[in-house]
Amino acid sequence: MSVIVVGGGLAGLSAAHTLLERGANVLLLDKQGYDPFMGGNSTKATSGINGAGTQTQQGLNIPDNAKVFFEDTKKSARDLARDDLIRVLTGRSGDAVNWLQDKFGLDLSKVARLGGHSQPRTHRGDAQFPGMVITYAQMERLEDLAVSNPERVKILKKARVTKLVKDDSGAVVGVEYSHGGKTETAYGPVVLATGGYAADFTEDSLLKKHRPEYYNLPTTNGDHCTGDGQKLAMAIGARGIDLEKVQVHPTGLVDPNEPEAKVKFLAAEALRGVGGLLLDNTGSRFVDELQHRDYVTGKIWENKKYPIRLVLNGPASKEIEWHCKHYCGRGLMKRFESGDALAKEMGLQPSVLKKTFEDYNAVVRSKKDPFGKKFFASEWKYDDVFHVAIMTPVLHYTMGGLEIDPESRVIDSNGKPIPGLFAAGEVAGGVHGANRLGGSSLLGCVVFGRVSGDSAAAYLLQQSSAAIAKAGGRLGAISGQLGTPSAAPAQKAPEPASSSSGSKSGSSSKTYTMADVEKHKKKDDIWVVVNGEVLDVTSFLPEHPGGEKAILLYAGRDATEEFNMLHDPKVIPRYAPDAVIGKLKK
Repeated sequence: MSVIVVGGGLAGLSAAHTLLERGANVLLLDKQGYDPFMGGNSTKATSGINGAGTQTQQGLNIPDNAKVFFEDTKKSARDLARDDLIRVLTGRSGDAVNWLQDKFGLDLSKVARLGGHSQPRTHRGDAQFPGMVITYAQMERLEDLAVSNPERVKILKKARVTKLVKDDSGAVVGVEYSHGGKTETAYGPVVLATGGYAADFTEDSLLKKHRPEYYNLPTTNGDHCTGDGQKLAMAIGARGIDLEKVQVHPTGLVDPNEPEAKVKFLAAEALRGVGGLLLDNTGSRFVDELQHRDYVTGKIWENKKYPIRLVLNGPASKEIEWHCKHYCGRGLMKRFESGDALAKEMGLQPSVLKKTFEDYNAVVRSKKDPFGKKFFASEWKYDDVFHVAIMTPVLHYTMGGLEIDPESRVIDSNGKPIPGLFAAGEVAGGVHGANRLGGSSLLGCVVFGRVSGDSAAAYLLQQSSAAIAKAGGRLGAISGQLGTPSAAPAQKAPEPASSSSGSKSGSSSKTYTMADVEKHKKKDDIWVVVNGEVLDVTSFLPEHPGGEKAILLYAGRDATEEFNMLHDPKVIPRYAPDAVIGKLKK
C-alpha cells in the first residue's frame, strides 16, 4: 500500500521525499495539464524561504533563532495566532533549510530581511527564482526515483482527484481520481497538498463566498488554485477555518502593454528588502516599505495617488541584479541611467525627486522615519542608475483552509482528527493566522510537507501492524487486505531523454535560419530558438507553467538568454524533446 500524495507542488514533493525516507511507498497525483510539469505556485515564489538558526545564518553571524522567529510570526498572525502551529513552523525552520541544502545540494547562501521580520532570514541563491530552484530540484529527484524505483514511487500527472474515499469507521482509505478519461480508485492514507484558492473564479468559488470584495482583483496565482483540496475534505466533514483571510500582496507588477491583465507577475518582496522604495505619483514615500503585506496594501489603497512605483537605486539593483534583469526582460521593469531620466518618466521636476532622496537620506542617518521604518540599506544618490516598475495590489495567498493539528492531521467538524487524512502547504489553514510573513510560504510547504510525511508514514505503519495482528500472522490474508485491487495499474515513469535526439523523427538534423524562425510568431504558430535549437512551442503554449505571455514575448525570436536565466539546460531534453524541430543555421 502507498501513501497517496495529492498535489505536485513543494508541499507534496516534500511530503513524498519524507515518506520515502521513512520507508513508505508513494503515489503522487497531480492535476496540472501539461504532462511533464508539476510544481504549482511553488515555482513562482520569488523572494526565498525563511529559516531561523540555519547554517547560512551562522556563517553570516546573523543572531537569529526559533524564539525570535516565533515572536515575529505571532505578531503578524495577530489575534488568529495558533501557537502550536507557529512553534512547528518556526521551530523546524532551520532544519528545513538545512535539509534542502544538504539533501538537494541547493544554493541558499543569500539572506534578506523582508517585511515584518526582525532579522534577515529569507534564504535564496545567487540566481533564478528560489521557488523554482527548490521545487524543480525535488521534482527532478522524485521523477528519477520513479524511474529507478517504480515499485516505491509512482507519479501520475493530469490526474484530478474527485473524491476522498472513507470506510465505515470514518477513516479516509483512498481517493477516486480521473485520469486518461477514466475514473480510477487508489487506496491508502492521503496527504492533501493542493494549494490555495486565490484564483478560485469557479462556480463554487471559495473566494467569492468568503471575500466577495476581492473577487475582481488581479491574481498572481495559476489557474489551478481553485481550492480543490479544501472542497474535497470539507465534503466529508473536515473543518475549514479562517477562509475569509485572503492576502492581497501590495506589489504585483503592472505590464504597461496589458495594465488590466487578470494574472500579474509578482514583484519579489526581496526588492523592498534590499532597499527599494515605494513612491506615489508625486514622487513621495507614503509607507514603511518593510511593514506587513496587508498594511502596505492598505496604505496603497488609502493613498490613491496612482501609479505607485517601486524604485531601486544602484546598490539595491546590484544586490538583486538577477531579478531586475529578468523583470526588464519581460517588459515589467525599466532601467534608468540617471535621476533626470527617472524624473522625466514620472513627470516630475528633478528638484522634487532630489528632495525625496535627500529626505530619505536624513531618515537613514537619524533612524527616525515618519512612517516607522526601522531597517535601512544605503543612502540614495540622484546621480545613480535606477530600476523602476509600476505596482498594484494582487490576490496572492489564502491563509484560510483545512484545520490541522501540529501533526498535520486534518480536523473534522467535531474537533477530532480524521484518520488517514493529512494536509500540508496552502491547503491547510491556521498556520499563518491573519497575515503571512514573506518567505513563510515555501517554508510552510517544506516544514508541514515533512511533518505530514512523518505522520502519514507512522499512520501507515500502525495500520499495517493492526492488519497483521488481526490476521493472526497469516501473511496471505495480510497481502489480500493491504493490496490495492482497484488502484490504477503500476505505470513506470518514462525515462528522461538524455538529449534532443528523441525529438520529432529526423527533425533534429534539419537547419533553419533566423529568417525562417521569424515567420512563426503567431499564437497558433510559434517557434523560438534556445541554445542553438529551433523549437515549435505552439502546442505547449497554453500549458506553460509560467503562462502564455512568457513564451509570446519571444515568438519568432532567440530566447536563449531569458531561458537560461530561468531554467537548467537539461529542461528541454528532459521535459520537451518533441518540441525540438531542428538546429539554427549559423
